[in-house]
Amino acid sequence: MTGLLRTSIEEQFSDIWLEGELSNLRAPGSGHVYCTLKDKTSQIRAVLFRSSAIRLRFALQEGMQVVVRGRLTVYEPRGEYQIVLDTVEPKGVGALQLAFEQLKERLAEEGLFDQDRKKPLPAFPGTVGVVTSLTGAAIRDILAVLRRRWPTIHILIAPVQVQGESAGRQVAEALAALNEWGSVDVIIVGRGGGSMEDLWSFNEEIVVRAIAASHVPVVSAVGHEIDVTLSDFVADLRAPTPSAAAEAVVPVLAEIVERLRELTVRMGQMMLRHCAFERQRLDAGIRGVTDVRFRLQAAAQRTDDMVDRLREMLQRLLTSGRERVHEAQRDLSGLNPILAIKQGLATVPQFSQRLEGQMGVVLTQHRHRVHALLAQLHTLSPLAVLGRGYSILQTVPAGKILHRANDVEVGQELEAQLASGRLSCTVTRVFDDSAV
Repeated sequence: MTGLLRTSIEEQFSDIWLEGELSNLRAPGSGHVYCTLKDKTSQIRAVLFRSSAIRLRFALQEGMQVVVRGRLTVYEPRGEYQIVLDTVEPKGVGALQLAFEQLKERLAEEGLFDQDRKKPLPAFPGTVGVVTSLTGAAIRDILAVLRRRWPTIHILIAPVQVQGESAGRQVAEALAALNEWGSVDVIIVGRGGGSMEDLWSFNEEIVVRAIAASHVPVVSAVGHEIDVTLSDFVADLRAPTPSAAAEAVVPVLAEIVERLRELTVRMGQMMLRHCAFERQRLDAGIRGVTDVRFRLQAAAQRTDDMVDRLREMLQRLLTSGRERVHEAQRDLSGLNPILAIKQGLATVPQFSQRLEGQMGVVLTQHRHRVHALLAQLHTLSPLAVLGRGYSILQTVPAGKILHRANDVEVGQELEAQLASGRLSCTVTRVFDDSAV
C-alpha cells in the first residue's frame, strides 16, 4: 500500500517548487542534509542528498528563508511523505551573493583581510609573475603595459583557467608555484570582467588562502573597477583593472632615468657651490694668519731696534768713563813735586774707588733701565699678550680683528687666535658695557 502511494505521489509531483523556513537542520557524516521546511500553517520533511549538497555555494542555516525545487515522495519505513530537494536558493538574495557574504565574514574573523598583513610592493621589481589565462584580454593588457613602462622587466606567466570548476584549484597551485620559484618579486593575479558567476573562482576559499599564504606581494586585478571579489580583500594591493595592476607594480623606466639625470646635475651643482664656499673660508683663514704673522714680524723688528739702541747707549757710557779716567791720569802726571805726587798718589785710590762706585752705580742704573726696557718690550709683544690668556678675535670669513662687542651679532661665527692654536666660536650673547 505504501509503495503504491509513493509511486502515485512521485508521478503526480515529480517537479515542485516550495517556499519556507528551514528548521531541524541536520547534516550527519554521510554528507546528506535533513531538515524540515515550514511556513505559518504547515511543514514537510526534506532531504538534500550529498550529490546535490556539494553543489551548494552557501551554507544552510537554521531559520533561513529559502525557495526549493524537488520531487515529492514517501519514506516507506515511517510512512511519511517528504520532498527530495534538487536545488536550494536563499529567498531575496542570490546563492552566490549569500555564499560570498558568508565566506567573507568567516575569513574576516580569521584576520585574513587585516591591513597589517599587507606587504609593500617592491619599488623596482626584477621579475613579475602573472597568474591568468593565456587567451583573455587581461594578459595582453598586462604585457603591453609592463613592456611599455619597463622594457627590461622579466615576466613569468603561470597560465590557468579563470572560470569553471577547476579554475580555483589551478589559480591556487600557480600562486604556490611562483612562490616556490624564488626569483619572483611581485605577482599579478586576475582576469578580465564578467558576471559574478564568471568571477567566482576568485571568491573561492582555496584561492583566498593561497593569496594570504604568499610571501611574495600579490596584486589582485579581477574584472573591472566595479567588480569586487574576496581576492581583492586579501591581496596586498587591489587594482581596478589588469592594466592598472601592471602600472602599479613597475615605474616608468624613462622617468626614472630622467629623474636620476636631474639628481646627478643637482648634486654636481651643490658640490661646486660647497667647494666654492669652503675655498672662500680657507682664503679668509689664510689672510688672517698672514696678517698676524706680519704683525709679529714687525714687533720682532722693533724689539731688535730697541736692543741695538741699548747696546749703543751702554757703549757710550763705557767710553765716557774711560775718557774721564784718562783725564785724571794726565792731571796726576802733570804734578812734579814729590808731595803733590804723594798726595796725588794718596788720592788715587779714593778717586779710583769713587770712580768704580760711580761706574758701578751708572752701570747698575743702566742695567736696570735695560732690563725695564726689555720687560716693557716683552709686555708689548703680541706673543706675550697671548701667553697671558688673551686671544685675538677675528670675524669669519672676512678676518676683521674685533675691538668692541657691538661689532658682532648673535649667531655670528668668529675665530680666536690663542698662544697655541685657534678656536672656532659662535656668538650666543653680546654684553654692551656702555649699558652697565
